[in-house]
Amino acid sequence: MNLKKELSIAFVISFVSLLGFGMMALLVSKHDIIHFDSAIISYVQGFEAPTLTTVMKFFSFIGGTIPVVVITLLSIFFLYKVLKHRSELILFIAVIAGANTLFVSLKQLFHRARPDLHRLAEASNYSFPSGHATMAFALYGTLTFLLWRHISTRIGRTTLIMISGFMILTIGISRIYLGVHYPSDIIAGYFISAFWLTLAIGFYQRYKEKQYNRNKLLKV
Repeated sequence: MNLKKELSIAFVISFVSLLGFGMMALLVSKHDIIHFDSAIISYVQGFEAPTLTTVMKFFSFIGGTIPVVVITLLSIFFLYKVLKHRSELILFIAVIAGANTLFVSLKQLFHRARPDLHRLAEASNYSFPSGHATMAFALYGTLTFLLWRHISTRIGRTTLIMISGFMILTIGISRIYLGVHYPSDIIAGYFISAFWLTLAIGFYQRYKEKQYNRNKLLKV
């Protein structure tokens, strides 16, 4: 696939994701999504069991601030020391920092209170969009993009996608199960994170292509 096509796909996905977030934000602002949220919460919490609650609390913890910071720092060390790709390191930091700034700013903008139905855990701050969902998508999405480039086998790439997808979805579902987020919070978090991630990847790919062409001219 050539660069022009890759950039087009990245920016289209970014634009569609932004539209998706905008739609969720509009529905939430107009309170037109309450029945959808309530139905999903009731369904997910219908599976409540002591063992499942423990598992969901674990994945919720993994998606929290401290584990995300630890995983981010370990990833930075791996990218810098092992793979020795500094431009990849810049992309990774930009996506994580940008995603964090986005969800924190949007929470302050929308001021949506958290669900008060059946809480299995406690959480503070505002609800929309979900910080756990936003950061999970940004973290595992970026790692998938960067590691994909260093994995040549189909089974390796398939495993990478499955693990990342599992972590993103399970962290999001855990927040619904525990009663600390509406499903619309989670979906909005995925949308805004996908917007930022694909936008950053598009600019990164463009930068790498310009760098390659510049180095090619210098060798002539």
